[in-house]
Amino acid sequence: MDIAIDKDVCIGAGQCALTAPGVFTQDDDGFSEVLPGREDGGGGPLVREAARACPVGAITVSEA
Repeated sequence: MDIAIDKDVCIGAGQCALTAPGVFTQDDDGFSEVLPGREDGGGGPLVREAARACPVGAITVSEA
């Protein structure tokens, strides 16, 4: 699994961090980022749901 966050699109809504806190967090400016070591999703079952929850579609999840 490969997770990408388009930083130009992200508005910092935080839905990803609320949905899959073991994979996503927010940086000091409030924008989403993947936790270090979790770039592959870390087996998190909610990663795809977190991508769907993003109100602006800034998260892309694909199979590696």
